Amino acid sequence: MEMNQIQLYLNSSNSQERLKALTELRNYESEIAIPLLITRQRDPEFIVRSFVAMGLGNKRSPESFKILLEMMKNDQDYNVRAEAANSLSKFGEESIPHLLETFRQDDNWLVRRSILAPLTEMPFPEALYEVCICAIAGEDLTVREAAIHALGALAGTIKETEALQKLLDFVSAKSWMTRLRVTQALRKFEDPQAKAALSYLSKDEDYRVVAATLESSL
Repeated sequence: MEMNQIQLYLNSSNSQERLKALTELRNYESEIAIPLLITRQRDPEFIVRSFVAMGLGNKRSPESFKILLEMMKNDQDYNVRAEAANSLSKFGEESIPHLLETFRQDDNWLVRRSILAPLTEMPFPEALYEVCICAIAGEDLTVREAAIHALGALAGTIKETEALQKLLDFVSAKSWMTRLRVTQALRKFEDPQAKAALSYLSKDEDYRVVAATLESSL
């Protein structure tokens, strides 16, 4: 799409055309794309603002970092905040303090999942452990279970011992899904305590938990 058409669509009253324009900006250099992306930062449609956040994550610069930070902290829609958090994680180490702060302050499940997921792929075990502990202490069950599962990513890191001990606390949890997540995480550890816990879980009352322990021996 030519630039004049993109600019026309960005100012359209039709949100689908604005989305199309934002998508087309991925084909342009950051110097051109970022200023145009920012023009829709406060679009009335949350999906458009989410596309802005996504685009800024793919066109990284100090300016896009600043805008994403603002969107993650201040946007009224949790979908936008979540997308901004995910895009901010692409900046690597400089994003970590901000992601941690947001995780502590924003208890929305999608925002937290959007921070937790990329952290499991990043080489910052202290940060991952911190958000896992925070999530486990929270009220949202899906985030808690995701955090328990994410503790497995800390096997072989400087937070391995703490992560394993936290997992062992949930070996006898009431929820079968929690025990399943514990089992999946424990499979990542070579520690004898982890092996003993997996042996215990292999006799669990729920067949799904037992099946997960069997997968570790394949």
